[in-house]
Amino acid sequence: MSKQSKRREALVYHAKPTPGKIEVVPTKKYATQRDLSLAYSPGVAEPCLEIARDVNNVYKYTAKGNLVAVITNGTAVLGLGNIGPEASKPVMEGKGLLFKIFADIDVFDIEIGTENVEEFIQTVKMISPTFGGINLEDIKAPEAFEIERRLKEELDIPVMHDDQHGTAIISAAALLNALELADKKIDEAQIVISGAGAAAISCTRLYQAFGAKRENIVMCDSKGVIRQNRTNLTSEKAEFATHREIETLDDAMKDADVFIGLSTSNVVSPEMLLSMADNPIVFAMANPDPEIEYQLAIDTRKDIIMATGRSDHPNQVNNVLGFPYIFRGALDVRATKINEAMKMAAVEALASLAKQNVPEQVNIAYGETRLTFGRDYIIPKPFDPRLIIEVPPAVAQAAMDSGVAKEPITDWNKYRDHLRERLGSDNKIVRLLTNRAKMDPKRVVYAEADHLDVLKAAQIAYDEGIAIPILLGRRETILSLMAEIEFDAKVEIIDPKSDEEEIRRNRYAEVYWSQRKRKGVTLYSAQKLLRERNYFAAMMVNEGDADALISGFSRSYPTVVKPMLELIGLAKGATRIATTNLMMTRRGPMFLSDTSINIDPPAEDLATIAQMTARTVRMFGMEPVMAMISFANFGSSPSPKATKVRDAVKILHETSPNLLVDGELQTDFALNQEMLQENFPFSRLAGKKVNTLIFPNLDSANITYKLLKELNGAESIGPIMMGMRKPVHILQLDASVDEIVNMTAIAVIDAQQKEKREQEMKAALEKESAL
Repeated sequence: MSKQSKRREALVYHAKPTPGKIEVVPTKKYATQRDLSLAYSPGVAEPCLEIARDVNNVYKYTAKGNLVAVITNGTAVLGLGNIGPEASKPVMEGKGLLFKIFADIDVFDIEIGTENVEEFIQTVKMISPTFGGINLEDIKAPEAFEIERRLKEELDIPVMHDDQHGTAIISAAALLNALELADKKIDEAQIVISGAGAAAISCTRLYQAFGAKRENIVMCDSKGVIRQNRTNLTSEKAEFATHREIETLDDAMKDADVFIGLSTSNVVSPEMLLSMADNPIVFAMANPDPEIEYQLAIDTRKDIIMATGRSDHPNQVNNVLGFPYIFRGALDVRATKINEAMKMAAVEALASLAKQNVPEQVNIAYGETRLTFGRDYIIPKPFDPRLIIEVPPAVAQAAMDSGVAKEPITDWNKYRDHLRERLGSDNKIVRLLTNRAKMDPKRVVYAEADHLDVLKAAQIAYDEGIAIPILLGRRETILSLMAEIEFDAKVEIIDPKSDEEEIRRNRYAEVYWSQRKRKGVTLYSAQKLLRERNYFAAMMVNEGDADALISGFSRSYPTVVKPMLELIGLAKGATRIATTNLMMTRRGPMFLSDTSINIDPPAEDLATIAQMTARTVRMFGMEPVMAMISFANFGSSPSPKATKVRDAVKILHETSPNLLVDGELQTDFALNQEMLQENFPFSRLAGKKVNTLIFPNLDSANITYKLLKELNGAESIGPIMMGMRKPVHILQLDASVDEIVNMTAIAVIDAQQKEKREQEMKAALEKESAL
């Protein structure tokens, strides 16, 4: 093999995100001795020699260009203060995870055991050849200023202290939009800054870069207003000392247009808010408790525009909106630094994005009907998928325009496509699901809570705020398992067979008997059946004692489905039930139907299953692109097995003309856009990326999803039950803990939607009655 060939085949490793974990995988084959020789000896010598000849080749042959160091000495960790390098490591590891999941940037976290500025700087300089960028984190002021300044001057890779600039960038974007809504100009705004640490100094400097006037700014620290006649001020505090004759934060707030809180909780009173100018802008960013509690602030001033650092209130100033994307843009053009132009470009991109129409999947994720630019939406949400394609290009362009980019981008459309492909949408969908469930958690009854994996899933759902668990099963077993996994929350535990539940059990039996007495059910048989957990759980949901139900972990699917159909039944207007599985595949999320219920549905039922699946796909914030799968392509076989699929497509084209669906199609043609375009250019799916497969029978659907799961390691969410009157979701036997947690999120969202539809119907009936 030639040296050139060896160089071309040099192995590069990188961290690849998968739902729930990060695993290190190679980008090249590693199965044979030849592969391994290229990875190490002797093949690895060739890229080494190439780098020795030209050090810039390190970006070509290694992972340096996508590797950032998150570095701290643990002197200013979160709200914990100086806790040391070892204690800071969990925070740094968490920061690394955020880099990866939001921008596909690999990270090493490095904790340095010194508080000496010169030692810190020299340590970072000596290890810098390994990295494409340096993210400084949780270093106390004023040392942080000197460390960042020196490293930016003495290294030729991007360096940023996120505590300073992350908050500055996000809050500046929010401030520009808030001022626009308040009809105020930044160069005229009276601004009060509470706090004088690294973040406060950086925020104030960036606001000035956008036009804020020095004479209109008052900065306060723990001793009050920073005045020019105060002694022993650091150079950074002296930079913002005021000549005004005021002493306290109370004085500073009078007639102020803007309050920026980067200090401690509860330092702002309602009286201070009332003393501010009309349409006051208040960013109370202390965490976890803001400078003034959100509800108190908006109750005090109806004209307020408010942001906090918390996710449970509108307008969260969250650094994750900035640092992953800023480094992404800087790395992609091999910027030698992160300069003011790049930070300002990030601000403008974020501010602009908040004014654009919000994708439906973001509305879904945050439980909103329609997010629009306004007082409660002045900055994008962290889970907005557009961030990756808006902020990095703006930063990269600014790096190029300011002359610090070594590898300029020439094809911006290709670059944006590359950014979209970096993360796919697998783990985003899981995060969107859980985030949406957390917005309004519902009571979910786990019918098999006396199984350890089910209980673990209930614990995760409780701890993460996804659901309010109700644990059904043998009480002694549940309590023993809870002690084993240290699940000490006060949650409801119900043993359907216990004497304590006799009254409720008999009440449920009466209802069940009254519904089924003309179908051979006696009161005695009803009372007996209600001792069974799935009948009892179904009646809990029916009677409003729970909002949703999870079962099936330890029992066969038909055994669990039977009581659900008997007790709960079909949704209004539904003619049958079906299931779909969401598979997290390498090509992205794929929906497969029907994986559990309908054995050999006729054409009419296939069309119904497709329509139900389309509604479910949209629930996930995606637009369905559906292929009706067969062993034949567009009439190539006269077999009844193929013609029923063809007939189903005809029904769908007539009854759902706006649904993007076609077939009958073989699976490879459905999934290979080029093959489909070349052979069947007339197809509605030609040139489209299919994300939903409707199978002709249960055999093919069930086999396919389980093959994907076992052979390719594709994560499965499902089977997702469609067509039931109440939120009921049945697991596959021995589902994993992660699968049960994901199904819990689905059950909660299902309950949220059904509740919303019921409220809408009730409102419509009341309106009709009033008329």
